Amino acid sequence: MNRNLLTKFSLLAIASLALGFSALAQTAATPAAAPAASAAATPSSDQILDKYVNAIGGQAAWQKLNSRVSKGTIDIPAMGVSGTVEIHEKAPDSMIAVVNVAGSVFERGFDGTVGWSDDPMNGQRTLSGAELEDSKRQADFYHQLDIRKHYSKLVVTGTEKVGDHDAYVIEATSASGDVDKMYFDTQSGLLVRAVTNIHSAQGPTVVEAELTDYRDVDGIKLPYSVHQQTAQSSYTITFTEVHHNVPLADSQFAKPAAEAPAAAPAAH
Repeated sequence: MNRNLLTKFSLLAIASLALGFSALAQTAATPAAAPAASAAATPSSDQILDKYVNAIGGQAAWQKLNSRVSKGTIDIPAMGVSGTVEIHEKAPDSMIAVVNVAGSVFERGFDGTVGWSDDPMNGQRTLSGAELEDSKRQADFYHQLDIRKHYSKLVVTGTEKVGDHDAYVIEATSASGDVDKMYFDTQSGLLVRAVTNIHSAQGPTVVEAELTDYRDVDGIKLPYSVHQQTAQSSYTITFTEVHHNVPLADSQFAKPAAEAPAAAPAAH
């Protein structure tokens, strides 16, 4: 993979891959806003989020789960490449995601305290600041239940069309001041779209995503297709395997020891 593609993909894949099963999503373009529902008819953010939690199985079903291993594929049509994705998650807040595309491996992890990434463009790094905050949020195993904990302000702005369906739109402000948008289908209650601020070594970017193909897995619902894009590129992750309550050692989420530099040739 050439350097230009690495620059684009390191920003895309590792900055947002862990969002595959998080409460964030996007599409290729933001549609024109539909007329807002009347104030009396529009539910509160608490009502929308309560309906969402029920739609994905309910709190009790989620709390029966303590780990998840997800495997799938990633396709980047504009670059003509594809690869594999594997995400390991463990309650309460450990995560590691590995993407292998055209022989290049991208990793991002969080062990409950330390966030780290490793990719061909930037090498191995310990995350800090906004990047670390992103990782903390993404690594929350019960993120779908904890949306209210991760934002300082939630405002329902009305409804918009997502495909053929109406969706309630919530503007969510983080403690750092970033404003994300989440779109919940008015009928099913499921999260179907989001526009999210993501931070990486290349700087901040806006990731738009669309979550589709929700399936029942061990009593909860998860999206098996995640299409994401930024101003630079777009890709689709399709999950093929999801397993819960798999024994996962804490050590696998820790930042790997840095490789020692190769020894210089001995002088003759």
